[in-house]
Amino acid sequence: MLDLKTIRDNLEDVIKRLNVRGGDFNYLYDVLKDDERRRELISKIEQTKANRNKISKKIGEYKRQGKDVTDILNSIENDKAKINEMNETLKTLESKINDALLNTPNLPHKDIPVGKDDTENIVLRHYGEVPAFDFEAKAHWDLAESLDILDFDRAAKIASSRFVVYKGLGARLERALINYMIDTHIEKHGYEEVMLPYIVNGQSMLASGQFPKFKEDAFALKDDRDLYLNPTAEVPSINLHRDEILDVRNMPKHYVAFTTAFRQEAGSAGRDTRGILRQHQFNKVELIKFTKPEDSYKELEKMVSNSEQILKDLDIPYRVVEICSGDLGFAMAKTYDIEVYLPAYETYREIGSLSNAEDYQARRGNIRFKRDKDSKAEFVHTLNGSGLAVGRTVVAILENYQQADGSVKVPTVLKPYLKTDVIK
Repeated sequence: MLDLKTIRDNLEDVIKRLNVRGGDFNYLYDVLKDDERRRELISKIEQTKANRNKISKKIGEYKRQGKDVTDILNSIENDKAKINEMNETLKTLESKINDALLNTPNLPHKDIPVGKDDTENIVLRHYGEVPAFDFEAKAHWDLAESLDILDFDRAAKIASSRFVVYKGLGARLERALINYMIDTHIEKHGYEEVMLPYIVNGQSMLASGQFPKFKEDAFALKDDRDLYLNPTAEVPSINLHRDEILDVRNMPKHYVAFTTAFRQEAGSAGRDTRGILRQHQFNKVELIKFTKPEDSYKELEKMVSNSEQILKDLDIPYRVVEICSGDLGFAMAKTYDIEVYLPAYETYREIGSLSNAEDYQARRGNIRFKRDKDSKAEFVHTLNGSGLAVGRTVVAILENYQQADGSVKVPTVLKPYLKTDVIK
């Protein structure tokens, strides 16, 4: 969440920067009015407590002198009632302020492009040549059906629509990609692998910025422990160090994790209903970093390069896009998307998103570090990114490596994992 002191000291600038997201954040004026009332109330509570303590000291003196202490006791009770009433008002004010801050997105980085939506994102660079087939390219769902490697009908029978059963070389391709991505990020890029719970609690969702804004997209468990299916590996990864002070000697910390993610996709009705681009359940390899503030943007560029390397190794055409203010994720200050070319769509589609949340998630999750043992604890910067979305990489391979006879060539780097040259 945003630092209340930063809002207090730079209100006009904060609102101006937030407004480039496309919303109206003038409600922050009211938040500061409530904050002023809160601080005044805290002062009054402390004054009343001091007065009560001062009067209380007279009880013994009055008793020794044989004086009536009724008025003193009444005054103490009166002060106690005032303090209780003010504490209730204070609790209401603090809850109101906290709720407003939890629903306020991160400040966009000052240098990101300003735009209203994804049509105004900026393409930074391309890699690879778009394939030129001498036959009519098929969509991945048609290829998968003819190759008998994806089964949507049986998945719908087992669960519902927007689920899929991987079969045979389809299942092996998904597994090969997971292993290849994890191996590459560990062995070449220096990440530490973690295996994370698929279920997270409400506090983890809150700390990562998923709650309260996106609660409708979460799969809630029928359980009295406030548990949810993990919507992305970012959530459990960020919460690895919630309420901790990290050792600066071990920073930046780099993690890579494979998880299965679950999303309601509540706002995507009618979008990508065919195939596996938008599923309720999907596999993803996630990159996470905890850095010192001054290092975070350098580390973001490295993270983008690490994810790009996977697509370069697979020899799949892609482009890197800088996300504009109106398309920026709720908790993020700056984001790059990596988009692969899909012949059946005749366009590029997102396969990975890599972001710097700066200290926004760290404040929500109380994740800090000390520069030395005598220093004051500071909030870390958190970064997360896809390294990559596995199902969408399957789509990219099927469509870009398809052959005229309906078979699909296997990318060279995956052959040792798949033990075959072709899916047919």
